[in-house]
Amino acid sequence: MKILLDFLPIVLFFLTFNQAEKRPDEAAALATDWFGFMVSGGAVGAKEAPVLLATVVVILATVLQVLYLKLRGQKVDTMLWVSLGLVTVMGGATIYFHSETFIKWKPSVLYWVMAAAFWLSPILSGRNLLKMMMGEQVELPGFVWRNLNLAWIGFFSLMGVLNLWIAYSYDTSTWVTFKSFGGMGLMLVFMVAQGIYMSRHMKPAEGDES
Repeated sequence: MKILLDFLPIVLFFLTFNQAEKRPDEAAALATDWFGFMVSGGAVGAKEAPVLLATVVVILATVLQVLYLKLRGQKVDTMLWVSLGLVTVMGGATIYFHSETFIKWKPSVLYWVMAAAFWLSPILSGRNLLKMMMGEQVELPGFVWRNLNLAWIGFFSLMGVLNLWIAYSYDTSTWVTFKSFGGMGLMLVFMVAQGIYMSRHMKPAEGDES
C-alpha cells in the first residue's frame, strides 16, 4: 500500500500529461478556464497546457498524500516534506510562468538534496544515514555501510545530471516518460545491485551452519 501511495503522484503526472498531449487544444481551454487566474497573462497555450495540467495534478496529489498520512496518524518522511516543498515551489513557478523548465529541474534538485543528505550526515552528525535507516534490520561491517553510503551519493548525483540531460536533449514527452518510469527502473536496478552486494557481507544468523 505504501509503495502505491509513494508512486501515485508520478503515475498521475504521466497519465494527465499523456491524455492532455493527445488533445492539446481542449487541454489549453480547460487549463485557462480552471487555472487561468494562476497563470501570468491569464491564458494557457496548447503547447504548454499538458505539462501545466500534469503539474497541477502532481501538486494536488502530493498534498493529498501528506494529508492522508497525517490523518491516519502515520509519520511523514522528511524526503516527502522536501518533495512537497519542491513540487509546490517549482511547480507553482511552472504554472505561473507557463514554462516547463521549473518542473523539469525539480527531480534533479530532489536527487541532489538526497545526495547531500547522505554526504553531510556522517560529516555533521558522525552517523551513516543509510545505517540509521536500515541498521536495525541488517547487520553489516562498517566499511560496507560506508561503501553503500557512497554508492547512494553517486547514484543520486548522477540521476540529477541524467534527468537534466534527458530534459534538454529530448522533447517533453520523452522526459515525462523517463521521469515517470525510467527513474523508477534505474532505482530498482540499483537497489537490486545493492542487495546483492549486501548479501555478500551479511553476518549469518545464529544456528545457520552455512
